[in-house]
Amino acid sequence: MAQDNSFDIVSKVEIQEVRNAIDQALKEIHQRFDLKDSHSEIKLQEADKEIQLASKDEYKLEAVKEILGQKLVKRGVSLKNLTYGKVEPAAGSSVRQKITLQQGIPGEKAKEIVKLVKDSKKKVQASIQGDTVRISGKDRDDLQAIIALLRGKDLGVDLQFTNYRTN
Repeated sequence: MAQDNSFDIVSKVEIQEVRNAIDQALKEIHQRFDLKDSHSEIKLQEADKEIQLASKDEYKLEAVKEILGQKLVKRGVSLKNLTYGKVEPAAGSSVRQKITLQQGIPGEKAKEIVKLVKDSKKKVQASIQGDTVRISGKDRDDLQAIIALLRGKDLGVDLQFTNYRTN
């Protein structure tokens, strides 16, 4: 009897790459003339999986966010995995904003992935396992077709395909 082949669909942010991107962004912010006295800062709170941005005003905060975005993309971190909070006033007429890092596939997105897989009519099974989705099936070509299908869809989160096992 043929064994099942499988792979996992995950959505993870590499924290070390985020840390490196923040360091590069801070270096650029401190060198830029238009952001010299803006008191701009970027802090990573790993425990909460959050990035805290702070600056003198909304315009400068937007510039800081743009610089950080460029550095994250350069380091291979997808901006789809960032959830931006609202801009809040802070002490001394400054503003701040929280950015939440998305780790794992949210429940409703996982259900959407399972539905897409079932609607594809391929002979594979999809199961939600915590914040990952496992796809298994007998035919490797079906698994490849599912990967291609999911890469073609924009689900709002960055998907990675891991643990590709063929038995």
